[in-house]
Amino acid sequence: MTEKSRLGILKSSFGVSIATLLSRVLGLVRVMCEARVLGGGSVASAWFLAFAIPNLFRRLLGEGALGTALIPLVTQTENDAGPEKVRRDLAVIFSVLSGVLALIVVLVAGGAIGLRSLSELPGVAERFPILGTERIQLALHLLPLLMPYAFFICLVGVVGAVLNTRRVFVLPALGALLLNLFLIGGLAAARLLAVPGEELPQFLSALAVLVLLSGAIQLGFVLVLLWRYGRFPLLGRKSFADWSVLRQLWKLVLPGMIGGAALQISFLVDRTLAIWLGPQAVPALTNVDRIVDLPIGIFAISLGSVLMAGMARAAARGDLEELCGDLLFSLRHVYFLCIPMGVGVVLFWEPLIRMLCLGGNYTESDLLATRMVAIFYGAGIPSFCVLKVVLPVFYARKIMTIPLYSSLLSIAANIVLNLILMWPLKQGGIALATVLSSMLNNAILLTCLHREGFALQGRRMFGAFLRALLFSLAVGVPLFFAYPLLREYLSFRFVGEFPAFCVLALCFCAGYFGLHLLFRTEEPREFFGMLRHRS
Repeated sequence: MTEKSRLGILKSSFGVSIATLLSRVLGLVRVMCEARVLGGGSVASAWFLAFAIPNLFRRLLGEGALGTALIPLVTQTENDAGPEKVRRDLAVIFSVLSGVLALIVVLVAGGAIGLRSLSELPGVAERFPILGTERIQLALHLLPLLMPYAFFICLVGVVGAVLNTRRVFVLPALGALLLNLFLIGGLAAARLLAVPGEELPQFLSALAVLVLLSGAIQLGFVLVLLWRYGRFPLLGRKSFADWSVLRQLWKLVLPGMIGGAALQISFLVDRTLAIWLGPQAVPALTNVDRIVDLPIGIFAISLGSVLMAGMARAAARGDLEELCGDLLFSLRHVYFLCIPMGVGVVLFWEPLIRMLCLGGNYTESDLLATRMVAIFYGAGIPSFCVLKVVLPVFYARKIMTIPLYSSLLSIAANIVLNLILMWPLKQGGIALATVLSSMLNNAILLTCLHREGFALQGRRMFGAFLRALLFSLAVGVPLFFAYPLLREYLSFRFVGEFPAFCVLALCFCAGYFGLHLLFRTEEPREFFGMLRHRS
């Protein structure tokens, strides 16, 4: 692929990044509202725990293995048999998926109701004290209300994957704004009405209804897009006469689904272990995770989604040289943009969390509970981002087993490290275990690509990594010592230290880009070339 074509990839991902940026910025506003309204204790723990279950299925069946496997499958079918065959296959896939999701919703919601009833039986709460805690009881109450959201959002993720094959990236990404808008509106109303602390558990039920409304509207939006771009499922007897697409999809999805399920189980293990550490642990992990998700979503996930569609076409042609070139190009830009983001979080976690969360029901004690989580998650940002651009190289070639085995191994390591590190470092140990297991996953996948014959240009990649790290530290460390002075002179009554933090961010970005321009590195030229690219 030519440099111009790769700039096109970067530009496409930039468009998705803008849409994702809007969603993630609203996500930060949502974090601010949740922290101030729900606090950092039992009520917040219940909300985050209950919401984690539908999100688990979203990542597994929506944005996970199923959506990923659909892209090369739809691309290949369209090349071989045309768009009408694609529409017939989608009718079968969507019908079966809708039935499976409906069954999951009923089973999980029914299980939550049953477990809550069981916990009320005499003697059960005494034998299992954790079931009697406020955070668990409230989470079990919320789960039946939130589970239908899994039905909507999983279908949204799968439809989005189909739209990506039509090179429609930005509009589906804009749909994700709805959830944050609805929740921000509900939380802002609670803030303005000054809902008392004792009424917050009842208020969570209203938030759950807003979640359902956002999911239903988002599904309607992407279905309209699917119809507009000529890929709406073609329902009819002819479509359901051929179920072969399910066998093909099952072969592709099963390894990824096992790995994805294991990953989500690992995530639930993290949160379950965090419950035992106290009411502040889950909110600390969740709030920092959402903040760290900003750089991952803005660039790495956006770039990965664009890469997946392009790599699927290259893989269909058997062009491994183009696959390798796209990977190396993407890795350099992940280092270029994500390493300074990680350094920024590690150095400036305290003003960041204080500015976003502190106030209302969120206390100084809740802030201190995030310290080690923020430092370790921040240090892991580059590793999390690298994984998002390495996996498409395997998925585009329909190689699902290698990511599966790598994922299972890293998940096992994560659980073992959790049990070792959580006691001395509390929730910080859980965050560190996640980062170390992610690094292990990256190392395994890159080693496998090297053994397959991919020329990964180790020296060049290490140079890009080291350069980004040194430039980030050269700018960030002096600013770390200068920030207290900025905060003293640029903090005001109604906006707090927000002006000081904005000046800090501008200085950091200017200094970092300035060093790259001074040493004439290639990444800024490519990045600004992308902004000028029009094809």
